[in-house]
Amino acid sequence: MGKPAILQIERIYYPVLSAVGVPVNLIAIMILSRGKCGLSKCITYYLVGMSTADLLVVIIDPILRWNAQIYYPDSFLNITPVCSLIYVLRFATTIVSVWLTVAFTFDRFVAICCENLKSKYCTAKAAALVIGNVSMVGCFVSVPWYFIYEPYYTIDNVPWDCIAKKSFFSSSIWGAFDMFHRVLTPCVPFIMIVLLNVLTVRRILVASRVRKGFRGQSNGENLKDTEMENRRKSIILLFSISGSFILLWIIRVVYQIYARITNIQYYYSYSDPRYITESTSMMFQLLSTCTNTCIYVLTQARFREELKNALKCPFVLIVKLGSA
Repeated sequence: MGKPAILQIERIYYPVLSAVGVPVNLIAIMILSRGKCGLSKCITYYLVGMSTADLLVVIIDPILRWNAQIYYPDSFLNITPVCSLIYVLRFATTIVSVWLTVAFTFDRFVAICCENLKSKYCTAKAAALVIGNVSMVGCFVSVPWYFIYEPYYTIDNVPWDCIAKKSFFSSSIWGAFDMFHRVLTPCVPFIMIVLLNVLTVRRILVASRVRKGFRGQSNGENLKDTEMENRRKSIILLFSISGSFILLWIIRVVYQIYARITNIQYYYSYSDPRYITESTSMMFQLLSTCTNTCIYVLTQARFREELKNALKCPFVLIVKLGSA
């Protein structure tokens, strides 16, 4: 009898995701770090930080966790202490990736809706400080996950694989920690991103009507508004990134709420609809680590130009070396 369909999909999906996720995030980091995409230093810092966090998520989750379990079940990565460490890094990188998306959304909200705070908050220095603090907090709150797991089995005194301790499900302390983690990521970020985007859209619509009316009264004609054009580009980038996050995380958010309410602790089989739903939600969630680079290509003309130059560079070098 063949393996369940969901396992066959995972065997193909995670290697493909790894093969795509690593290069696209490396390309994004390389191009954005050059600072030639016509974006402010503040925005560039956030985008580089988000791409770096996404790259680490791809390395830790699909590569070290999923691919190791599927294709290398007897490797040292499945020894319990290493496996536990991978879980810690997985949660830490996911928290950082998610909250940097929130931080970027909040930065654009301040830039568009809070003129008094814009000059103080929307700066490269503030962005670097936020990125550093988010990274430290994400790592700190993930450390307890190391102590949640125990060996699934032991061979020659070597503990293998990770399974949650029974106390994790019975202890009120671990229950509170699990609830805190679920609220921290992704429930609160999801709500914050939706709320900030709603407030930003509201502000944009009001400002646009006022500005059009003012320009119509002062000029009497529909001239191109440079400030509104620049704001439009920034808004497209913001809504593309946050919209992609919402669409790819929504199944995960809904399922985690459902799992907590119904107290799901295990699955009867790989064909269990609950397991299939959770597995599908994780695949969509991890896909979000690869979408930002595609968004930059589609929405940023300068990024596309830099990407073309980067792709041409090896061929130019080959031609130069051949003619030397």
